Amino acid sequence: MAQLLSSSCSVTLSSRNKPYLKSFDHGSASFSCKNSTSPFRRLFLQENKPRKSSVVVHATSVSTSREAPVQTSSGDPFKPKRVIVIGGDGYCGWATALHLSNKGYEVAIVDSLVRRLFDHQLGLDSLTPISSIQNRIQRWKSLTGKSIELYIGDICDFEFLSETIQSYEPDAVVHFGEQRSAPYSMIDRSRAVFTQQNNVIGTLNVLFAIKEFREQCHLVKLGTMGEYGTPNIDIEEGFITVTHNGRTDTLPYPKQASSFYHLSKVHDSHNIAFTCKAWGIRATDLNQGVVYGVTTDETAMHEELVNRFDYDGVFGTALNRFCVQAAVGHPLTVYGKGGQTRGYLDIRDTVQCVELAIANPANAGEFRVFNQFTEQFSVNQLASLITNAGEKLGLDVKSISVPNPRVEAEEHYYNAKHTKLVELGLKPHLLSDSLLDSLLNFAVQYKDRVDTKQIMPSVSWRKVGVKTKTVTN
Repeated sequence: MAQLLSSSCSVTLSSRNKPYLKSFDHGSASFSCKNSTSPFRRLFLQENKPRKSSVVVHATSVSTSREAPVQTSSGDPFKPKRVIVIGGDGYCGWATALHLSNKGYEVAIVDSLVRRLFDHQLGLDSLTPISSIQNRIQRWKSLTGKSIELYIGDICDFEFLSETIQSYEPDAVVHFGEQRSAPYSMIDRSRAVFTQQNNVIGTLNVLFAIKEFREQCHLVKLGTMGEYGTPNIDIEEGFITVTHNGRTDTLPYPKQASSFYHLSKVHDSHNIAFTCKAWGIRATDLNQGVVYGVTTDETAMHEELVNRFDYDGVFGTALNRFCVQAAVGHPLTVYGKGGQTRGYLDIRDTVQCVELAIANPANAGEFRVFNQFTEQFSVNQLASLITNAGEKLGLDVKSISVPNPRVEAEEHYYNAKHTKLVELGLKPHLLSDSLLDSLLNFAVQYKDRVDTKQIMPSVSWRKVGVKTKTVTN
């Protein structure tokens, strides 16, 4: 079983330029140090100007035995597939890593832990107290007997990534490891540059690593419905058939990104599509809607497995933010007219969709696009649902219209197709009264941790500037 990293692990340091991964037994760990010019380190160093370079510590745990075969739904035994979850310490990644492990997959997490650094830099915090990644993994092992291996490092460092891919030999790579906030990418020039460099180069490195070291590996990449924008026609799943001047072709659906973050996702999609065609990469692009919720079957097993819950104006998503605002008596912050309509899904469906994509892989050279959401709501509809649910719990919920910090249509047509994952077997958790009650009660439980200064939006699309900001308020 995998030996997990902890504060009691023995440490070996190396001054060699090349990182190394080393098998070990009985809880020992191997590390390597090397000078790094990775994007998140440069971002961090902007607040520590005297230093010219930094040291990245690569930590790895390597399994010394394999899980026994498990049963498929049809009853046929098989050897669990090996999956790397990049960004496995984050909101979607942590829930997915636990879910896949629980389903019998052998799982490794790759993460630079930079998401925690963002909170530190901007003065933010999760509504829920979250344990260190090492303690999380140890708790999972103690509860289930299942090991999750941990590789700490930056995928923009190709040496680290290539060593990790060669060491773990994954059958699938689930790629959540990107800066995932549109407002964060619009804070200032340095965050815009970081977002595009981290996301686009990180994904390019993943593609090159698969090509060079694990060519049969299936890439499951988290995209976003925001790539499409809000066109005045139906949104198809990745491709649209067009007839023009008497000729017909099926083409990638037009992209209308609305932030530097969304633009990075568009670049990713183009790069992945190209490498599928040129190199025979097999890839599934999951264009995910807005995720809500915090609890999955696995994260509910112990307080140390609890997922992060962002409610601030930078990383918080609409429904989660509204639940926290209602819990503390703050008016729901509806941006502008509130007609902005998007696709939404429960985090339990995020993990289910990823599992379905892995279990039904793309063919060699195939670039698949699945629109990953279950329902559509406008911001006003969400506010109304929260208001009604809050009243049943005795909460006095009000809404206010605040100036929209984004550049977007506030009233528009929106009808996106989302059938492919349902055809693969997705059983959606739709937004019900009972789920809203659960989310509101969860927010009330932790309301003493809410920093009300972080509720109002503080990042303006039109006022983004060159000067680096270190706090949001």
